[in-house]
Amino acid sequence: MRTLALSLLVLAAIVYVVTLDQDGALGYVNAGAEAAMVGAIADWFAVTALFRHPLGLPIPHTAIIPKRKASLGASLEEFVADNFLREEVVRERILTAEVGARAGAWLLEDGHAERIVSIGSRAMADGLGRVKESDVAALVQEALIPRLLDEQLSPMIGQLLDEVVQEEAHVGAVDLVITELQSWLVSNEREVTSLIEQRAPSWTPAWLDERVSHRLHREVVEWVDEIRRTPQHRARQAFDRWLRQLAHDLQHDPDTQARAERLKHRLLAQPQVASTSIALWEALRRALVGALHDPDGMLRRRAVEELRTLGHRLQDDRELGARVDGLLADVAGYVVIHYGHELATIISATVNRWDGKETAERIELHVGRDLQFIRINGTVVGGLAGLTIHAISTLV
Repeated sequence: MRTLALSLLVLAAIVYVVTLDQDGALGYVNAGAEAAMVGAIADWFAVTALFRHPLGLPIPHTAIIPKRKASLGASLEEFVADNFLREEVVRERILTAEVGARAGAWLLEDGHAERIVSIGSRAMADGLGRVKESDVAALVQEALIPRLLDEQLSPMIGQLLDEVVQEEAHVGAVDLVITELQSWLVSNEREVTSLIEQRAPSWTPAWLDERVSHRLHREVVEWVDEIRRTPQHRARQAFDRWLRQLAHDLQHDPDTQARAERLKHRLLAQPQVASTSIALWEALRRALVGALHDPDGMLRRRAVEELRTLGHRLQDDRELGARVDGLLADVAGYVVIHYGHELATIISATVNRWDGKETAERIELHVGRDLQFIRINGTVVGGLAGLTIHAISTLV
């Protein structure tokens, strides 16, 4: 484009020289060529002055971009922050883009869910593999246990227990324990009756011990079954009252708090606590690492299935997709509100790292082709303007 613009200037110069001091129609051509040269040179100066000194001469207000790159970067940063990094603009863009549905479609494409699980599994396995037993021991012995010993946990435990009882979150666990207890009593009748017979007095006859033990076992099984079938059983109510009282005492009764703290200190002072914690961690770590390294293992297969299920839901469930988009929009809006200007500083920081000459070359590389059209237009428009002025002058 530079060559084309320069060629038009050279052509105008040649035409001007050839038609110099000519009258008639050639006089008009000469005037047009003269004005075309002026327009071409003026626009060449204007375009060149943006990026460098024309002909290397330090003319004022030339080489604007190399000299003012810092202020240009700051202005661009401010422009982007004020016009693009705005909450309403970002939120609208995310909501109209339907990111949730697109993410669901991407997850359902061949190999994408498997790739996510594979990369995540490798990262998790590598991370777990780098955790040393000595690090876990130091964390437990030097951080967790001393912190637990210093903190008074009774009020917090009491408050948590009170919330559990009020929300009846413990009912499911109680039902599970009662059901398992009944099942165990029914399946182990011989063990229970034998235990009762061993506890019987030595002077009672064996047949009486056997009848009593079987009767006791039957009564216990029926009683446990009655508790299981009756949500408002007196035993359940008594257990709930005991839990509520314990929660209250843990929060407000100094004696109960003191006993709970002494129990906590006795438990945490045992050396087995640290060793058991470390052993449990090591067992869990080895199991997780092994499962994460097994491409055909249950853990990775289940993760892939869950990702594909999520993909289907994101595509088919419009309500879920809207919630996901809304959540992403809220997150993006929060980031833009609180950190938008900090994000925009990337622009000025990047521009400031550039050399002045490099900055001019980068910008000219991207917009220089369009700027050369200014020179071309200047040549053409200048020629037409000169022709018009010459015609008016001749008529006058």
